[in-house]
Amino acid sequence: MERADEARAIEHVRERLEAEFPSLDTGEVHAAVTSAHKAMTGPVRDFVPVLVERDARERLSRLLP
Repeated sequence: MERADEARAIEHVRERLEAEFPSLDTGEVHAAVTSAHKAMTGPVRDFVPVLVERDARERLSRLLP
């Protein structure tokens, strides 16, 4: 996956998670996505957006009351 494609996919992940977690501040969603994305350091990038979304969703779920 090209870097530009990955960046667009990560932006879409952020948008989906903001819609899925409307009660959370957008800054919290952004932080969860950014943190999950930074943790993906391997050379194979094809599944990074899927893995980032899964990780960020788990992080955000723990923030809900």
